[in-house]
Amino acid sequence: MNTPEENFAALGLNLPPAPKPLGVYKPCLVDGKYLYLSGHGTVQDDGTLIIGRIGADINMEDGKLAARQVGLAMLATIKANIGSLDKVKRVIKVLGMVNCTPDFERHPFIINGASELFAKVWGEENGIGVRSAVGMGSLPDNIPVEIEALFELV
Repeated sequence: MNTPEENFAALGLNLPPAPKPLGVYKPCLVDGKYLYLSGHGTVQDDGTLIIGRIGADINMEDGKLAARQVGLAMLATIKANIGSLDKVKRVIKVLGMVNCTPDFERHPFIINGASELFAKVWGEENGIGVRSAVGMGSLPDNIPVEIEALFELV
């Protein structure tokens, strides 16, 4: 059985730089055996953001990739703050927010981009938690996806 770090390495994906807070908040907080991550956006490897509204500027497949990029930014925050993905036992809760047109209805499909990444890193038993995927009228800097999550630590 592979560790989460080994599972991530096998994906051949890069982690972007861990995002810095753009307001008065902490990107993550450890409380006992729980790790809370604040809302993360679409930070890319070069530090820039994917921007645009799903259903207008971005199609569904690119929206799903944007959500995966948010998941990668979240993994970067975990590594930067607690040192290793191996210190996370499981995903408990994910809240995915989708910046989309009013007629867009496939929010869960978009957020699957991050959820599928977590399932590959921690396995289906520990990488899939409870989840909400909702549409928003706008998100900061016109990013297409923002995700926050709660994890249980080892």
